[in-house]
This record gives sequence, structure tokens and C-alpha cells, in this order.
Amino acid sequence: MYIVGLTGGIASGKSTVAQRLVEHGAVHVDADALSREAVEPGSQGLAAVAAEFGATVLAPDGSLDRAALGAIVFADPDARGRLEGIIHPRVHARTAELIASAEAVDPAAVVVYDVPLLVEARRELQFDLIVVCEAPVETRINRLLTHRGMPRAEAERRISAQASDDERRAVADVVIDTSGSLQHTLDQVDALWADLSARAQDRARVS
Repeated sequence: MYIVGLTGGIASGKSTVAQRLVEHGAVHVDADALSREAVEPGSQGLAAVAAEFGATVLAPDGSLDRAALGAIVFADPDARGRLEGIIHPRVHARTAELIASAEAVDPAAVVVYDVPLLVEARRELQFDLIVVCEAPVETRINRLLTHRGMPRAEAERRISAQASDDERRAVADVVIDTSGSLQHTLDQVDALWADLSARAQDRARVS
């Protein structure tokens, strides 16, 4: 099995890259989706969040009020750390389960662990390869304005709150340039897949 860490800033084209890898046969593990799963209604994670931050972070239907929680944790690094202490262990445990399941099905599987905040989290990097999706800041701002209807000030704030391109490149084994055409991005991903699948097959034969 071969484990790939996939990361990139907001509007960097990471979803496009992940989708293409899945089309080739990769197993996609989405850290954002697992974070949402960890605080689903009725979950122990949601109960822990409510106990830590109070009932004001719950919506009337009992689900997590993400806006209310965000207002607390984005204004207070200590609060954000407490939230991460609740969410991250659950995400990591679920990730381990999914990776083990993928390996049981196919020892030569390529698992793409999609981690938007891989650099920011400063966690131990247990990956065989780290792939970073990258596009100029202005390109990413225009994507947020055009495709998400986000105000420019909000787009700039979100980008500036994340790791810089230099910080991501410092951990990257491969950089996918998503600033050009869609086909240009897909061509890079296709070449990456050819390399990844060969490495995974070689590892499976050796083991």
C-alpha cells in the first residue's frame, strides 16, 4: 500500500486533483468529511463539543451550529486548540480504520489522504509522498469570487489565515500547478498516478 498526503490552500484545485486520482483507482480519505462525521448529531464528538463550549454551539435541531462555534474558536487560539483536542483524535482513529480496510481489500492500494491543513496542523507526517496543489493567490481569489460568490475581503482573509506557498513547498514531494487549463492539471495528475501505481505495485511485490 502507498499513502499519499494531498494538500493545498483554499481554491487551489485540490478537489479536482483528488477526483482524478479516484477515477484512476485511488482510495480517497477526506479529513474534512471525517471532521464533520465526528460531530454528527448524536455522536460522542458532538456531546464533547457541547460540554466544552456550551449549548450555544448547538442549533435548534441539536446539530452543530458551525457559525457559532467558528466565532468562538477563530477568535481564540486556546479555544481552537481545545476543539482540535476533541476532533483530531476521532479523525485519526477513523482514518486508521479506513486505511486498514483499504489495505485488506488491496495490498497494492494507493490511499490519498486529503488534508487541507496538513502544514498548519504540524502533525507527524506519516506519508510515503506529499502532493501540494498550487495556484497564484490572485487566481485563487478569483475562483472564490466566481465559483463561491465570496466577498473579496473574506477570500483574502481565508487565504492569509492558511499556510503560505513557501511553507507548503517545504513539505512537498510533488507540486501540481493548477493555475493553467483543466487539461494541464489533469495531465500532471495522470503522470503522478502512473508513478504512484508503479510504486504501490513494487511495494506489494516486496512485502
